Amino acid sequence: MPSFEASVLPAGDMATAVGRYFAGAAHARTWHVETAMDWAAADAGRLTEGQRSAVEFITIIEDHLPGYFALYTENFPVDASVGPGLYVHNRELYHFTVRWAAEEDSHARALARYQCASGLRDEEAVRQALAGPGQGRFELPFDHPVQFFAYALVQEKATQIYYQQLRAVAGDPVLGEVLTHLSRDEARHFTFMADVVAAYLRVHGDAVLDPIRAVIAEFRMPLAGTLRGYWRWALRIADTARYDHTDAYEHLIKVLNRAVDARSDRHGELVAFIGSCRTLGA
Repeated sequence: MPSFEASVLPAGDMATAVGRYFAGAAHARTWHVETAMDWAAADAGRLTEGQRSAVEFITIIEDHLPGYFALYTENFPVDASVGPGLYVHNRELYHFTVRWAAEEDSHARALARYQCASGLRDEEAVRQALAGPGQGRFELPFDHPVQFFAYALVQEKATQIYYQQLRAVAGDPVLGEVLTHLSRDEARHFTFMADVVAAYLRVHGDAVLDPIRAVIAEFRMPLAGTLRGYWRWALRIADTARYDHTDAYEHLIKVLNRAVDARSDRHGELVAFIGSCRTLGA
């Protein structure tokens, strides 16, 4: 297998994807945690127990941002630990990573603010609930650069879908507004990840198919292996609004199919594999 450095996109291709992201973000609806919602109107009393539990769950997931950010800075470092060629690629990616981190951190702040403003929990209780999970290390067992983007593609789209479905049943309109802003951001993050995965397919062809397959074969949403009681909690919130990361697989298949003009047998086998995982997870 080629080295990690030999497998990354050319810096120019990464710069193109990052540039497209910022061009799209420039036209996105800007929002700020402090002013986007009428926090005084937030009322957790309008939520079902399942919806309250879902808010607590997604707050923990979003608040683990330091761990997610560290994953990218550790695997795509911008320091003297890498050679000039890889540094240039990583520096282009870093432009996106810091913007993505700022937006995801706003998600964590908005959800924590909602808990406090709505009376779900007071500020100290929210801080304490987030401290334990937040100190856990987030790791992914990847050795090919495309895997970090294929994983995030699925995770961002699955999160977007869940926020949309939770918004549809949310009893409190303020929570609905929060989820609207979050789902729009996640949609843009998905678009960037899809753009990068497509670029890998165009540049490296079938060489990235097995690494992508490995991502799907072992896929777990963030904190699934570290958050105590994750699976019981995930099942509980799925009773409130559908929570199934394999809902994102059809979007990955579309990216795979659109990225290349001539599809090899191996390409078709990967698409079939992903489709079978979606069927089993439905």
